[in-house]
Parts: sequence; C-alpha cells; structure tokens
Amino acid sequence: MQLPEPRGPVSAELTDLLAGLPGADSAAQAALLSLVAKTVRLADDILSDDDLQFALFCLYELHYGGLDGVDDAWEWEPGLIAVRRLLEAPFEQALRSAALVAAGPASANSERVAAEGNPDSDAVADMLFALAAQDGGPSLSRYVAKKATVEQLAEFLIHKSVYQLKEADPHTWAIPRLAGRPKAALVEIQADEYGGGRPHRMHSALFARTMEGLGLDTRYGSYADVVPAMALASVNMMSLFGLQRRLRGAITGHLAIYEMTSSRPNHLYARGFRRHGFGSDVTEYFDEHVEADAVHEQIAGRDLAGGLAEAEPHLLEDILFGATAALAIDARLTAHIVEAWEDGRSSLRTSLPAAA
Repeated sequence: MQLPEPRGPVSAELTDLLAGLPGADSAAQAALLSLVAKTVRLADDILSDDDLQFALFCLYELHYGGLDGVDDAWEWEPGLIAVRRLLEAPFEQALRSAALVAAGPASANSERVAAEGNPDSDAVADMLFALAAQDGGPSLSRYVAKKATVEQLAEFLIHKSVYQLKEADPHTWAIPRLAGRPKAALVEIQADEYGGGRPHRMHSALFARTMEGLGLDTRYGSYADVVPAMALASVNMMSLFGLQRRLRGAITGHLAIYEMTSSRPNHLYARGFRRHGFGSDVTEYFDEHVEADAVHEQIAGRDLAGGLAEAEPHLLEDILFGATAALAIDARLTAHIVEAWEDGRSSLRTSLPAAA
C-alpha cells in the first residue's frame, strides 16, 4: 500500500520514522512514544480521532501487505510495537465501552448462558442471532437501495474498500489459534471468502470489479486518505482482535455477527446499484454475499462462535464483545454517512479523487 498523507502530529512523526531504517534512530522512536502517550491522554474520543486511528492503521498494515517504500523489518521493531500497544489499550477500552451500549438485551442473555456453566452452541448462536436482529439506528442498506445517487454509491464503495480489498484477512489470523470444530468452521468460511482456490472468485477480487464499474481506483489503500476515522477504526478493530491470541473470542464473535448481518443488506445494496442501471459485473459482489452469507451465518453462529464457547466457556464474554463492538462501530459509521448524505454533503474527508 502507498503510504498516505499524515493526519496529525502522531502520524506525521510515524511516517517520518518509517522512511528510515529500523533501529537507526532510537531517539526518534522514543520521541514518538512520548508524543503518542501525551496525545492519547488528551484525546476526546480515540474512535473518531483521525490522527490516532490513521497511525494505528499504518502500524497494522505492516503485518499485512506492508507499506510501499517502508522496510519490512519495521514490522517487529520493538519501538513500534510499544507505540502500537500504547494506542491499542485505550482503543480496546473504547470498543468495550461502545459494546456495552450496543449489547442491549443480549447482555442479559449472555449472563444467563454463562451462568449455566457449559454454554450450548445453539444457545450461543440464538443469542447472536437475537443481537443481529436488534435495530439500532439508520439503515445504510435501505438508503442505498432507495435513495443513493451514483456519487453516493461511489462513496459507499470507497468507505468499504479499506477492508473489502483485503476481505477476510483479519479473521484468518484466528485459524492457528483455534482447534477442532471452530477451527474447521472458520476454514470452511475462509475458503469461500478466498474463492475456493480460484483467484478471480476471491471476494476481494469481486469487490475490485465492482469498484471498476464505477471508475474507481482498485489498488488497496488508494482511498485511505479520504475515509473518516471511523472507517479506519472499523478495520483497526478487526486487526486488534485478529492479531492477538487473547482476543480470539472477539474475532470469532466479530466474524459471526458480520456474517449474520450480511445477507439482507447485500440484497439491498445490489438493488441500489441496479436502480442506476449497473449490471451483473457491478452487482456480482453483493449477489454472491446474499447466497454465501446465508450459509455462512449458520456455520459462524453455531460451529464457529458456538463451538468455541463450548470448547472454551470462559471466552463467551469476548465472543459477545466482538459481536457487539462490530455492531457499535458499524452504527456510528452508518450514522455519519447517512447524516452527511441527507444534508447534501460528502461523507468523505475530502472531495472524491479521480481514478488512476
């Protein structure tokens, strides 16, 4: 990924540091750590802080495809890991606070299931399906289906591109951290996400073709400069959960709720694009998810999340945390996008850039 422009003092110092060689400037690393500590203390809301979310996004990208022109050895540089941990602690706390609000009645259900001692996979799945059915605010899918202009459809794709162009990768980190039934379930889901061995059927490739249909740049990270902090927070949350073994329950719950809340919205997204005359080359991504996720939601709910709760009952709380945090961040991002569109404004930070 091309290294985007900084969004504040923390990301500016980070990008300057990444331009050099790992370990060559320990003073600069110490200065960045000090700046991060100060900025975190003063931040009103880390979830919507452009500078901090952007810095964390760049740090996580070192563990994926890397950053163009940045030495790969930075990935495990102790100074950068310290910076990342300093950002992750308040970020995780903010996610946990947001998740408590999003849980609603599901919180009481989880306490009941946990109190029984040995969670049943069906009971866990039912709890997650009930959580997915909660309507917590404006619907982006209904807006896209009925009202969105072509320009707004392009913005919608840009918001999604920071994850969808590497779709499934954060959840794949969990595979070696699971065993038995949940591991087999996750592998089954991920195999579909990666096209069953056919590169052109990978969901990230399908999404790229959708973007091409609207004349958008399909290179990963091309629009990282223009999406708001909450879009980055959504992806950073997946990376936080996926990269840490202690949060394997959270990444499992995240994927389960992601699959459970996918089929119907993707049907509506496809309708919105067809409303403007786009054909199957553009809608295939959404059509594929209508079918695939109707199956995946059962596997994710019962065999993955439910199976993990049966195998490791103490992870039930984190499974619910991952699910409710996903819903909470999605709700905040949706509210931002829909409010902007209803006010006649762009939902992006800057004007839509031209395609490459």
